[in-house]
Amino acid sequence: MVLSASFDQKIQVPFTYETKASGIGDEIFHPHIWYKRTFEIPRRSRNKKVILRFQAADYLTQVWINGSYIGEHRGGNAAFSFEITNAVDVDKQNEIVIKIEDSNSCYQPRGKQRWREENYGCWYVQNTGIWQTIWLEFLPAEFIDSVKIDPDVDTNSVSFEYSLAGDVDKNWRLDTIITFDGSSVKKTSIYPDRNLLKLNIDLLAEIHEWKLKLWSPKHPNLYDVTFQLYVNDRLKDEVKSYFGMRKISIKNGQVLLNNSPIYQKLLLDQGYWQDTMLTPPSDEAILSDIDKTLAMGFNGVRKHQKIEDDRFMYWCDKKGLLVWSEMAATYEFSDEAIENFTKEWLDIMRQRYNHPSLITWVPFNESWGVCRGF
Repeated sequence: MVLSASFDQKIQVPFTYETKASGIGDEIFHPHIWYKRTFEIPRRSRNKKVILRFQAADYLTQVWINGSYIGEHRGGNAAFSFEITNAVDVDKQNEIVIKIEDSNSCYQPRGKQRWREENYGCWYVQNTGIWQTIWLEFLPAEFIDSVKIDPDVDTNSVSFEYSLAGDVDKNWRLDTIITFDGSSVKKTSIYPDRNLLKLNIDLLAEIHEWKLKLWSPKHPNLYDVTFQLYVNDRLKDEVKSYFGMRKISIKNGQVLLNNSPIYQKLLLDQGYWQDTMLTPPSDEAILSDIDKTLAMGFNGVRKHQKIEDDRFMYWCDKKGLLVWSEMAATYEFSDEAIENFTKEWLDIMRQRYNHPSLITWVPFNESWGVCRGF
C-alpha cells in the first residue's frame, strides 16, 4: 500500500480523538481513522519475533507495516495482536499505518456509546480508535504463549494449563516457581512433549499455621508465580504472574466465597472519565477510584457496559475489590449482532480468566441486545 494522504494532526494515544487528553477533542463522529508513525527495532531484539499488541481498539482495526498488509481485527473491547516479524526491517526505521473503522450500527457492541449525533438519554459520546495501550513485544522462537490458572480451594491446589509456542522436543523444560510474600512455596519442573499441557500442584506449605492463604476482600492474599522455559538448559522465556486462592459458588440461594456466605455491597461503576472518557487517565486515577470505593464501605463494583483496563483489574486483585465484569451490549438483536458479540465475549472471558477479583460474568444488561431495538 502506498499512502499518499497527508497527516496534519497529532494525537496522544491511547486516548481517542474525541477526548481532550488526545490533543484533538473533536466529538463529531468520523467513521474512518488513520494513524501513522515510525519505529525502530532495538539492537538487542533483532533476532526475535516482533509482536504488535493492542489492549483494545474500537472497532475494525487494519494494520500495514512498510506498506505490507498485516491483517485485521473486529471488536472494540478484547485484546488482540499481530506478528509483524517478516514485515519489519531491523536495519532502518519502519513505518506503521493503522486504519480503524467505526460505525453507528446498533448490531455492534458499544455499551454506553451513543449511535446518534447528539448525546441521548444515558448514552455518551462515541469512542473511536485506539483507546487502550498499544506496544511492541519481542519474543524468542520458543516462548510461553499463555497460562490459564485454576485455583481449587477444596483440594488446596492450583492447576495450570500451559500453551507453548515453538517446536517442542525432548530438550525442553518448563519450571513453575510459586512463592508467597517472598517465601518459597513450590517449585516444579516438567518436560513437555506437546504445546498444550496441564499441571496440578498441591499448595500446602509451611508459610503459616494453616499452610494456605486464601484470597478475599478483607485479605487479598496473592501468590506470585514465575514460569521459565528452558531449551537445552538455556533460559528462553520467563513470565511472572500471580494468582489468588478463592472459590465462588452458590448454595441455597446464597453466594459463597471460599465456602462461606458473602454479602456483596456493590457500586454500579461506568468507568467514564471527564477528559479521557473510557480510557483511565493514569494508574493514580484508577487507585483513587478504588480507594474511595473501599473507603465508602463498598466491597465491589459492577463494571457497567464496559470491559475495563487490565490495570484496573490488577489493582482490584491487589486491593480486594470484587468485580462483576459486564460486556458492552449491542442495541438490537440480529444474526449479525450475535456474531459480533459472541466472538469478542469469548475472547474477553479467556483473557480475564485469571483475575481472582472477577467473580461474576455479565453477558447482558437488562434486555439490551436481546429484544427489539431502541
